[in-house]
Amino acid sequence: MQKALDKDEIKKMRVACKMAAQVLRYTSDLIKPGMTTLEVDQIADDYTKTIGGISACIGYHGYPFATCISVNQVVCHGLPGSYVIKDGDILNLDVTVKKDGFFGDNSKTIMIGEVSDQAKDVVKTAYEAMMIGIESITPKGWTGDIGFETNKFVTRKGYTTIKEIGGHGIGRVFHSEPFVPAFGKKGKGEKLRPFTCFTVEPMINEGTEDFIEKSIHGSSIKYYETADGKLSAQFEHTILLTDTGYEILTLE
Repeated sequence: MQKALDKDEIKKMRVACKMAAQVLRYTSDLIKPGMTTLEVDQIADDYTKTIGGISACIGYHGYPFATCISVNQVVCHGLPGSYVIKDGDILNLDVTVKKDGFFGDNSKTIMIGEVSDQAKDVVKTAYEAMMIGIESITPKGWTGDIGFETNKFVTRKGYTTIKEIGGHGIGRVFHSEPFVPAFGKKGKGEKLRPFTCFTVEPMINEGTEDFIEKSIHGSSIKYYETADGKLSAQFEHTILLTDTGYEILTLE
């Protein structure tokens, strides 16, 4: 079970999360067609260093890059590399910053140039699904409450949620309990504990919820693509649960 954070630790979490949000905004504002995803990764890492943070993904279980960049049909943990970003792509940029021993984690899906109406709707649904999940959080709640509201919204829009991958506890440790799924039943799952932090990050597929797992050389981290090659989109915030409600820490 996650240990509750004290006031000093919460202050440090706020700083780490604010920095993660700054890196995400700064980097995403510079993305344009013709860039490679590796160039985007380097921008994020350089800016993280500039503001005094550490790119937490580098070396994490052997992962070699500062960010995860998941384009179009890639669900999550996409590898930066030689892929040239083009007009019409959707691109999830996932940034985690470590500062003073604490981790801030956030992501968003960016629409590059003129994207299709379908892509716009998938991205919009992913953002709204995250916010609906966050709005269901209560101090005496359960992870299943978040997943239930998320999945209900997404399926009514005609899309699917990834079931096996989701949000996670975060703080002094990058990934910990609880697992925060994008589906579930009210009052089920893991009990939420006040003064702990976790991420809400539903992954929304245009088509089937099935995915293909792929290996990353030298790392135990996997990346995933939709089984049918259709689009996937995701947004993520780090949340602090309090005794009266919640605070989104990765807002600027």
